[in-house]
Amino acid sequence: MENVLRIANASGYWGDDLTALRRQIEGGPIDVVTMDFLAEITMSILQKQLQRNPEAGYALDFVAQISDVMKLALENNVVIISNAGGVAPMACAEAILAAGQEQSLDPRVGVVAGDDLLSRLPTWHADGVDMSNMDDGRSFDEVIAHVTSANAYFGAGGVVKALEAGAQFIVTGRVTDTGITLAPMIQHFGWATDDWDRLASGIIAGHILECGAQSTGGNFTDWKDVPSFHNVGYPIVEMSEDGSFVVTKHPNTGGLVTVATIREQLVYEMGDPSAYLTPDVVVDFGSIQLEDAGSDRVRVSGVRGAAPTNLLKVSMSYNDGYKASGGVIVCGPDARSKADKFGEILWGRLPEFEHNLTEAVGANATWGPLSPKQDSAEVMARFGVRDHDRTKVREFAKMVPALVLSGPPGVGVIGGRPAVQDVVAYWPCLIPRDLCAAQVAVLGGGERVDAEVLFEGPTGPGRVGDETNTARTAEEGDVTTGQTVTVKLADLAHGRSGDKGDTCNIGVIARHPALYPWLVENLTAERVKEAFEGICFGAVDRFEVPNLDALNFLLHQSLGGGGTLSLHIDAQGKTYSHALLSIEVDVDSGLAALVGAQPVSEA
Repeated sequence: MENVLRIANASGYWGDDLTALRRQIEGGPIDVVTMDFLAEITMSILQKQLQRNPEAGYALDFVAQISDVMKLALENNVVIISNAGGVAPMACAEAILAAGQEQSLDPRVGVVAGDDLLSRLPTWHADGVDMSNMDDGRSFDEVIAHVTSANAYFGAGGVVKALEAGAQFIVTGRVTDTGITLAPMIQHFGWATDDWDRLASGIIAGHILECGAQSTGGNFTDWKDVPSFHNVGYPIVEMSEDGSFVVTKHPNTGGLVTVATIREQLVYEMGDPSAYLTPDVVVDFGSIQLEDAGSDRVRVSGVRGAAPTNLLKVSMSYNDGYKASGGVIVCGPDARSKADKFGEILWGRLPEFEHNLTEAVGANATWGPLSPKQDSAEVMARFGVRDHDRTKVREFAKMVPALVLSGPPGVGVIGGRPAVQDVVAYWPCLIPRDLCAAQVAVLGGGERVDAEVLFEGPTGPGRVGDETNTARTAEEGDVTTGQTVTVKLADLAHGRSGDKGDTCNIGVIARHPALYPWLVENLTAERVKEAFEGICFGAVDRFEVPNLDALNFLLHQSLGGGGTLSLHIDAQGKTYSHALLSIEVDVDSGLAALVGAQPVSEA
């Protein structure tokens, strides 16, 4: 019988469905559940909570979830691994132990810490460690006095050590989303730490799992093809010892698992597909092969990897002023014109700000110039400001509700006076990996184990090497007719987008292999830059991913600073892929017919 390890996911972010963990354990046989809780800015939020309350600093929801299923997990020998420990993983573990004691249970709880580097920054800075911003090159001198959190991205090593010591529930600080998935594979199969291809396959499995239901029909371009979103099935990976695996979900659950849903998740936050960097291994997304393996089953194979670099990524946050946002609801007729007038009135009453923004939600707030022109029945005139002068931001907050009686008719305030918020900005950098070590402890079960995991072993240049990226071959011959039609790009391609700081990633996937050469020729970086004029203020990079029939675009300076810096209602660029898919393109009618694309008009 084939040696298969079944790893399920039950959380894609802090705030995901709290019922998913129990549903995964009860839904069918699984060996491990991974749960992702941390985004780039989450560590700063948790650090602030810890400063206010010494018993905080981790995801309280996670402890409640574990408490709810602890007996069930122990009875079924299901291991649960999560980075929900945040900036206080030991406190999180102790809370889990206390929850067990309340149920007369004594679980083995693993802790992986050591990623919190905040106290070490001044010494490193004095010693000349380069911590310049990896995105824009700015000097660390600019922000060192304002840094509120600094966490290294650890890989799988610490979690592997906790598993080897018998931990069944493992909480970590900033271990990568993919690392918490890779670790049980290394421990179960005994994979060598330099078996780059198998490790790379484990990273791809983690990348597919890490966003929860986003790989099982959630956020899917063709959402109408999803049979049901009720009781949506979260993803499960059935990993084989050779590194190939199947992605599926429990039977009798909602959602959908197809090659298309998995491809969309693969291009999400991909970056350079030939060099996906992790602390454990460098992965070549261009080597991934997908095939239909039955109903709600997709097989993944062929993944190639190489030695990681000698650097670890560090995510810092720092205080960077204040912001506030608020708005008014404006009803028709002429709702959009009225919204513009309210913006004119508001900004005429206020001083200049370092950054300010007006959005007409319901008209153009998410797509900007790509939005269709229409007269909405109502829009929300949404206003935002950011400045280092708190007094000015407070003045803005007072002025928003004062608009109601002194402008056009048909208006109402939303939520009263806006709250003034601290701006916590994101600072990514790279440091030598030998500056860090994971601190591992395993508690409960009658004994305590403590260990340190150094980041040793071979390192490389950050590339896999030989070119492996090849397109799938279309079965049909030449179907072109020489006649062109105008269609929506959405009829020819799928898409998905997301953020990394102020850069938005948009993946575009051809609906048929024969359309991929057309995508390469026609959807250039220049075309995308032109489409996002007024939204994207930096360069647009394009990467080709022929094996997935995909293009990946990085739109720099497109999210208003990104994270909590951004004043945009879509600060994470989640809607940008569908904005791009809305553009009209000219394509050969034979190619359009392959996917049933309906002409908008004759070209």
